[in-house]
Amino acid sequence: MQRLVTRSAKCVGDVRGLLTQQRCCYSQLGLATSKKDDDHMIINPKMPHFDYSPPPYDGPTGDEILNKRKEFLSPSMFHLYQKPLNLVHGKMQYLFDSNGRRYLDAFGGIATVSCGHCHPDVVEAIVNQTKRLQHSTILYLNHAITDFAEALASKLPGDLKVVFFTNSGTEANELAIMMARQYTNCHDIISLRNAYHGNAGVTMSTTGQSIWKFNIVQSGVHHAINPDPYRGVFGSDGEKYAEDVEDLIQSATSGRVAAFMSEAIQGVGGIVELAPGYLPAAYSTIRKAGGLCIADEVQAGFARTGSNFWGFENQGVVPDIVTMAKGIGNGIPLGAVVTTPEIARVLTPSHHNYFNTFGGNPVCTAAGLAVLNVIEKEKLQENARVVGSYLKERLMDLKNKHEIVGDVRGRGLLLGVELVTDRKLKTPAKVETLHIMDKMKDMGVLVGKGGFRGNIFRITPPLCFTKEDADFLVDVMDCAMSKI
Repeated sequence: MQRLVTRSAKCVGDVRGLLTQQRCCYSQLGLATSKKDDDHMIINPKMPHFDYSPPPYDGPTGDEILNKRKEFLSPSMFHLYQKPLNLVHGKMQYLFDSNGRRYLDAFGGIATVSCGHCHPDVVEAIVNQTKRLQHSTILYLNHAITDFAEALASKLPGDLKVVFFTNSGTEANELAIMMARQYTNCHDIISLRNAYHGNAGVTMSTTGQSIWKFNIVQSGVHHAINPDPYRGVFGSDGEKYAEDVEDLIQSATSGRVAAFMSEAIQGVGGIVELAPGYLPAAYSTIRKAGGLCIADEVQAGFARTGSNFWGFENQGVVPDIVTMAKGIGNGIPLGAVVTTPEIARVLTPSHHNYFNTFGGNPVCTAAGLAVLNVIEKEKLQENARVVGSYLKERLMDLKNKHEIVGDVRGRGLLLGVELVTDRKLKTPAKVETLHIMDKMKDMGVLVGKGGFRGNIFRITPPLCFTKEDADFLVDVMDCAMSKI
């Protein structure tokens, strides 16, 4: 059936008469309708067709699960939405709840699902390896870990080719900082305000947001001014922000440092892409002070930015240590630290021994290799570039339409939409963000929320996302904003 309204005006229109006559037709097409007032109706956008139906669910209800969470799990666990979702099945870029309802996943398990939910190649690799050998120890030989290490090293520039496997991004960042301190015989670390690098002792110190910190001893870390092009004091002048790194070294350290750690695009911080030219200037300053440069690629890595495989490559730098997790395993608990042979030697038995029981186990590394193969075979980096650019353009159109959209940023399929109640003052629209998120969920789209102020949509879908998915996401966001 020919569309009754154009995309730009899809949400709101005086279609009372037509809708009365063709309600059954809309129902068949999947276009949900809701009454706005006596004279106008809102037409919810149609989700793209997906030829898949999940198996019936016969498990506990969402209320039963929520009650058990409250009784048996940590009170630190929180959930999204006023009525939390009970998700029981996933397939590629879609998730299904306990009632079989389909949702477009534009959050990707917090930038973790890279290839797509339950991608058959990754599932097959996990199942086959589990059948053969689930776990032994790295004290014995097994080809799964070496096959993946070789493939992973081939994706990195320069002499970055020695891999240490971990179980998470936090663990990877902890190890990277320890290696830097051992290698340089210095203690001081420079990181950024607004950064997030993990929730263990040292990584909590490098994190630059109070909401992710506890009142524990946090020493030797100094936070530089964040090179935020939207809210920062120097706009997009990356070199100007980098001057603060030199000031910190001269005022807060002995003049020598162990390392500088940063993301190229801050994920938890609200998809803040560092101002152009910042990392080259900051890296130069750090190396003059004897420090190493650590790139946290937990969220920006593994082809997500589209333009490059790693986020740091977008600033034209080569780090001394790279950390990664999330997308590395498509949901399997897996992380890694990659560095040079020279730096890696600080953890040899003749110096200090490092051992990780589960890091590099056969099942996780088999999954990691499968992920790399899928990214290559299905050209997911190119898809992230093409679809991500298209999605960003459509989000920019949304900014031109709705005053509440203060900024659209990021690259590839790592995008952020910041909501404000006043564009000039950049007042965070925290309440409105939650309201729009709930409305989007009701219409079948799941997005994340981030930033210190809680007013930024984090759009980090699986890399198999399509232009049709992008259209649906933006149309739903447009519709939800129109309902405020």
